[in-house]
Amino acid sequence: MFQDPKRYQAKHQYVTAAGADLVEVLAPQAGERVLDLGCGTGQLSAQIAAAGAEVVGIDLSAEMIEAAREQFPGLSFAVGDARDFSFAKPFAAVFSNAVLHWIKPPEEALARIAACLGPGGRFVAELGGARNVATISRALLDQLAARGFYPQAPWYFPSLGEYARLVEQAGLRVAYASHFARPTPIEHESGLRDWMEMFADALTADVPPSMRTALWDAVEATVRPALYRDGVWCADYWRLRVVAYKE
Repeated sequence: MFQDPKRYQAKHQYVTAAGADLVEVLAPQAGERVLDLGCGTGQLSAQIAAAGAEVVGIDLSAEMIEAAREQFPGLSFAVGDARDFSFAKPFAAVFSNAVLHWIKPPEEALARIAACLGPGGRFVAELGGARNVATISRALLDQLAARGFYPQAPWYFPSLGEYARLVEQAGLRVAYASHFARPTPIEHESGLRDWMEMFADALTADVPPSMRTALWDAVEATVRPALYRDGVWCADYWRLRVVAYKE
């Protein structure tokens, strides 16, 4: 997982911006307890709190939590693992944007989500779904293989049916699920390179710095016909959105 809040906020705010309408789906109510799972630097936690909800944000990255606390000192944030967390008081809702595709195995996170919800509590989440960044990841893996590197992709991009089944096996009732394309513009001429350096760093961890510029150049050349239009890179995002309830 990425741990550089300054770079994240400077070059990847489209992730938070895309989650703004997910807060509308959550429809937080004044006084209810909401867990923002994988809160990052806390922008969406603050939007939820603005509706009057009592928000707790957790993230695996201590650096992200430190940045969240600095920006929103009135809110509650803690370092926590999505696969292993608990709270003494139940939540009315668990909210998660662009995080759960990083969590393996997904069953562990879903079990903790179900356990921390009170009766009738809701789970509102968006994550990368099947086909997410397929063009980028295929080109990057191919170029890595050509250089003798064979890493495993760090993401979990499930189909709608697969994820809905896992949610229900965790004890939640799926009320809504959608799998949809969201081509996402990435700012700056270096946008694709910035994306790879931030979100695909696990794939390139063993690549010497002296080889990386040539690697980025090769990936850009491969995907440019599909993902570059009018001077803008556009990531081939596919998202999975789920709303579920604890009976």
